[in-house]
Formats: sequence, structure tokens, C-alpha cells
Amino acid sequence: MFIDIHSHLEMVKDLDKAISESVKMGVGKILTSGIDVKTNRSALGFSEKYDEVEACLGIFPSDSLKLSDEEIDKEIEFINENKDKIVAIGEVGLDLKWNSIETLEKQKKNFGKMVELAKELKLPVVVHARAAEKEAVEFLESFDYDKILMHCFHGSFKFVQRIIDNGWFLTIPAIVKTSEHFQKVIEMCPIEQLFCETDSPFLHPDKLRDNIPGNVLVSYEKIAEIKKLDLKEVEKKIEENYDKILSQ
Repeated sequence: MFIDIHSHLEMVKDLDKAISESVKMGVGKILTSGIDVKTNRSALGFSEKYDEVEACLGIFPSDSLKLSDEEIDKEIEFINENKDKIVAIGEVGLDLKWNSIETLEKQKKNFGKMVELAKELKLPVVVHARAAEKEAVEFLESFDYDKILMHCFHGSFKFVQRIIDNGWFLTIPAIVKTSEHFQKVIEMCPIEQLFCETDSPFLHPDKLRDNIPGNVLVSYEKIAEIKKLDLKEVEKKIEENYDKILSQ
């Protein structure tokens, strides 16, 4: 089966149709990530409604800045209470595109709580690092934890290599169809450390609106092309990666 390791299903239009179409395209597993209190609960709801959907719970860096320490801790308690219903902690991380450098220490404090929770629960962490790639990699290296999924990582190739050397995972979005950056990431990264994602409803491979999980096939096909592998072999390898760190 094809696996979409990262999406935001609460924003996908006509979700029943999108899921149905994606399943027909061969997608057997879709991970949807919460980014705040509301979407964490939506993610759990989708995982209960659709057999193909698994929930990841977290607090997006920008959203974490809106919460007090007590509110952050309360949401961590909620995640902990639902640990048997989720497969990863995410989407969490650091963001300096939408937030000022003055917020970095608070972001790190909140991010650190999420990484510690993931370690405690032995779950992977789905990491957002936008305009803070160096900061995120260096921060994560202080935790001695390798169940790290770098979502749509667009940092320099020096840090891509560092991620690979750390034994973490890189996800390939469907925009790899035209993105030289992600094509290069495929070249650099062993297939044993790759996943595919859509970030639905964002990052449509043809720069259209309303991406769906079924378009994750574009990422698989590009990996097969660049690695000179049969598509079935790529499908099998990535499923093995999933079983290695996400299956419970």
C-alpha cells in the first residue's frame, strides 16, 4: 500500500470523496496531524471514522505561542491520555518565517516538551522547521532520540546530510515533481530513511488547489525514477520504514 505520512484532513474539501479517491489510487494509510487543541480532536475523530486514517497529535509552533504554559501542559496531558489512539507526535517544531526571532526560546521550550513526550511514549516526532532549519536540527540533536520525521525539510543540503547521519527520516512531498531540492534529497538519502507525504490540502504536485492524499503516488514515482527501482519495490521499502518506527 502507499502511505501518506503527513496531511491536514480537517482542511480537505469533501473529505469523504478525497479519501475514497485516494484509496482507489492505492493509498492504504493516511496520517493526519493536529496543530492545536481543536485539530487534535479532529484528528482523533478522523482516525475513528476512516479505517485508513491514523492520528498524530501536536501543537504547531505558531499556535504554541498563543498558549500559556498551563494550557500547553493540559494539552500534553490530553495527548498522553490518548496515547493508544495515535501513531506520532506532530506537527510540532520551530518556525521563524511567521514568528520573530524573539519568540525562539519560547518555541524551543514548547517544542522540547513535545519531544520529551514523544520519547516517553516511544513515538516518532513529525517536525516542522521553516526558516529555522539549523535551529531545529541542532535542538533535536540535544535529545538523543532518532524517531524523527523531518516534514518537508527545505534546509541546506549540509543539514539534509546531518539529518541522514543522525539516522532520522526525511519526507518527500508531491511537489518533488518539479522541485529540484527534493529531487536532490532523494538522491542523497537512503531509501531506508524516506517517507512520502502530500501535506494535503497544500503542496499540490501541479501547483493547483486542494491536494489529496492520493497524490502521494507522485512522490513514490519520483523516488522510483531517481533511485532506479521498481515502483513496487519503493512501495515495499517505505512500508517497511513505517513498520519500523510507526507500527504499534
